[in-house]
Amino acid sequence: MFYDVTRALTEDILIFPGGDPTPVFRQEDHGEYLLSLLSLSTHTGTHIDAPSHYLKNDQSIDLVDPASLIGRCRVLDLGEQTAITRADLEGQVEEADRLLFRTWFSGETAFDPEFPHLTLDAASFLVEQGISCVGIDSPSIEAYDGDGSVHRTLLRNEVAIIELLDLSGVPEGDYYMAALPLRLKGLDGSPARVILSDQPIS
Repeated sequence: MFYDVTRALTEDILIFPGGDPTPVFRQEDHGEYLLSLLSLSTHTGTHIDAPSHYLKNDQSIDLVDPASLIGRCRVLDLGEQTAITRADLEGQVEEADRLLFRTWFSGETAFDPEFPHLTLDAASFLVEQGISCVGIDSPSIEAYDGDGSVHRTLLRNEVAIIELLDLSGVPEGDYYMAALPLRLKGLDGSPARVILSDQPIS
């Protein structure tokens, strides 16, 4: 069975205020065919952060290793948790390569500054555990008033970050994941399609 955990990308999708512009789609009829023009941020909708997003280096989204984005993945249901700490994760991530956090925010359509996020000690713990990819169903892996330290801790250690997933229809458990960004040369992130399967993806 396949689960598409990508949020539908529309003009009214929730955006991170103060940074991301409202996306604009325009479809043109050229007689024999249709052609659509898009205006949106690299961090609109379900997306993957490149290291350059916070480290401001040359590690752009087209250079993110696909091996971190394809393979075994564990979905953890953290319920009503908002600040996800090391204590919330201890004992749940052993033998996991990639982690996706399902919270109360899955399926929400309006921005809430109190969205679920990782604390710095949780991010450091995931690095210690050798996690190669972490995803969350909220607008950011880091708190709304964060200083960037959670992003930098993960990205500096080559942990891929996926944000604004929709895990509302996915039970907690182990899956296989394929999460691929557009190959946007030199850019800091990209919208992505993220698929889970209960069988190996081949």
